[in-house]
Amino acid sequence: MSRENFRILRQILMEKLDLSRELSDEEILETIDELILNRMRESCIALKEKVQLRQELFYSVRKLDVLQELVEDETVTEIMVNGPDTIFIERDGKLARWSKAFTSKEKLEDVIQQIVGRCNRVVNESMPIVDARLDNGARVNAVIQPVALNGPILTIRRFPDRPITMEKLISLGSITRECADFLACLVKARYSMVIGGGTGSGKTTFLGALSEYIPKDERLITIEDNAELKIQGIANLVRLEAKMANIEGGASIEIRDLIRTALRMRPDRIIVGEVRGGETVDMLQALNTGHDGSLSTAHANSSKDMLSRLETMTLMGVDLPLEAIRRQIASGVDVLVHLGRMRDKTRKVLEITEVCGFAENEIKISPLFKWREGEGLVKENPLLNREKLERAGVEMKHY
Repeated sequence: MSRENFRILRQILMEKLDLSRELSDEEILETIDELILNRMRESCIALKEKVQLRQELFYSVRKLDVLQELVEDETVTEIMVNGPDTIFIERDGKLARWSKAFTSKEKLEDVIQQIVGRCNRVVNESMPIVDARLDNGARVNAVIQPVALNGPILTIRRFPDRPITMEKLISLGSITRECADFLACLVKARYSMVIGGGTGSGKTTFLGALSEYIPKDERLITIEDNAELKIQGIANLVRLEAKMANIEGGASIEIRDLIRTALRMRPDRIIVGEVRGGETVDMLQALNTGHDGSLSTAHANSSKDMLSRLETMTLMGVDLPLEAIRRQIASGVDVLVHLGRMRDKTRKVLEITEVCGFAENEIKISPLFKWREGEGLVKENPLLNREKLERAGVEMKHY
């Protein structure tokens, strides 16, 4: 069926529905069935096409229109909507254009408003950029006019329904068994880590996998812009999510506010989903005030670049001499893990680096594991700071 015919059918459907009251799914489907029966009586449309038309009309009213089947497809990891006529998807690490499209710009805008409204967020001409999430935890970014020149832009990153475990990452070749066991010892011994990498390198997934090694009797607080982490097995878990200001006058709650609040909740560890700016100051203060073993992620091109990023982001939140900031980083962060996407679209751990301290006005680092072409992830140097291992009674003889 052509887009124009579908648009006409949907328009007739909307006229038939009594939108003055809350309609059940059954009532909507009954109206759709009646419409298809009456309008398609003389059309030579196969039963399979009628079933598909019924589903698409229902999705256009109740769910995410043409995107609904993509959101429900476990093999699709990313959905990119570049205006109403152009949709790309990522499946198995490869991008492809999708055959379907929205019936109009207005329908795409309706879907965006529906998504952000469920998260109690707002997107309009004065605030044309918004981050949100779907009920299944998928990450959503929406941009509308006047910023988006070719129509509303919607990007959805879908996470697996079941959290990816470290065992799964080992089987996929993202990390070696030796390296995973090494990191397990560090997490148990409360080494603080920052996981870095580019967009789509798997930072959030890896952070979730690392959290498997946190002792089950600890109190854990997670802080995120959009709740994406799926922490398993921790009974004493508190999840906090930032909040944007809304049109009713509600004040925004930022990551910085949540970190400060978390410090009053007697956490054993704090996980900050991602640091992007001034909240890095508060994270470093938490790491330097007895909350060892905390974890976070940030965008960076390498482990060495991560240190520069942390310095820059800290300066965004506080005016301190660079030496003081570097001392804070060297004191609070123990290990840097860097991830990357390879030419074949797979994601791998590329570097694990120890932060050894501050000397000669710079942060000293030592590579522990490094990925090398043809060799994979290989051991470089032994771990120097073993005090936390000894305090925790964790044995790590082979490193």
